Amino acid sequence: MGGDGFGAPALPLRDAGDLVPPTTRTLAAGPGTGPRPARDGRLGTRPGADPAGPPLPPGTTALDLGGAEALVAVPDGPPGPRPLLVFCHGAGGNAGQSLGAVADAATARGVAVLATTSVASTWDLLAGGLGRDVAVLDAALEQAAAGLAVARLALGGFSDGGSYALSLGLANGGLFEALLAFSPGFVAPPGRDGRPRVWISHGTHDRVLPVARCGRRVSRDLAAAGYDVVYEEFDGGHVVTPDLVTAALRTWLGPPGQEPDGPGPPLRGGYAG
Repeated sequence: MGGDGFGAPALPLRDAGDLVPPTTRTLAAGPGTGPRPARDGRLGTRPGADPAGPPLPPGTTALDLGGAEALVAVPDGPPGPRPLLVFCHGAGGNAGQSLGAVADAATARGVAVLATTSVASTWDLLAGGLGRDVAVLDAALEQAAAGLAVARLALGGFSDGGSYALSLGLANGGLFEALLAFSPGFVAPPGRDGRPRVWISHGTHDRVLPVARCGRRVSRDLAAAGYDVVYEEFDGGHVVTPDLVTAALRTWLGPPGQEPDGPGPPLRGGYAG
């Protein structure tokens, strides 16, 4: 997984307008960062169980987004509604590294994975203001949903991508039922919608984004704001491991073999740490 040098402190959850750092708010309102919904962090695509196009084949497919990179990993088996995990890489990473981190564990559980590559070296929220990557993600989700029957949808990510998943996910809680963040640094949603469930992991020996001011603080702030948070610390560094991916999927979907066709009931989590 690509390295991640972003070490900004976590931000407490307040009103939506206060959640984005002031420099980001200013730049997000400027020209050239994408259409208004993208600058506001809003995703318009709504995947469903009846895709309009031919089914995506099992394996990895590169989507045609006119230069932006997006990959979809589809499990083996007949077409049918399945969970879809949208995953965001760490700083300096790409869509292929996202699939390398989570796709094996996810597809083994029948979960499809969609990954895009950020336009800059990290995600737009951290690199000049929301817009470009939101628009790419929305276009990728629309194209994937045209060939993939989706029963449930979650947004996840690692490091900068974990911060991005939490921030964008809280603003699109009506779309994503769960947010899965591996070693995030902060949470700064441009707004809040719905009540997605949250799973966060962080290594106690993380030297890139220290656990005390990142994972622990983010988890406490989200729990204090009323979100259903499951927080897991592990003895390790700034990494994503197969065991952590399995734990995240179990929190989202329940034990293997118990995935319902529609969104599950609220999962009562807990904060520890």
